[in-house]
Amino acid sequence: MGFKAKARKHRKDDGSDKKDKKQSRDQGELPCGINSCAKFADKSMGGRSLSLDNAIDMWGQGKFTESKGRVRVCKSCYRAWKKENKNEDAY
Repeated sequence: MGFKAKARKHRKDDGSDKKDKKQSRDQGELPCGINSCAKFADKSMGGRSLSLDNAIDMWGQGKFTESKGRVRVCKSCYRAWKKENKNEDAY
């Protein structure tokens, strides 16, 4: 029996460790900056930030909230923006 197997055998089996981690992962701190989206834009959940110019081009003026000249977006909103702009040359 190895080290990890012994540790698992002697650990308390109350199940609280797994439940606490899952609940904290589902809840974020930063909401998505797009007004029509209800997801979270935390970095640990795949959130990114876009410049104001990129957000205006994608969603239009006034459809988002900004913070320090950037717009925090969730993973799905970022992917939608990325898909729209993948063929544009930014060089």
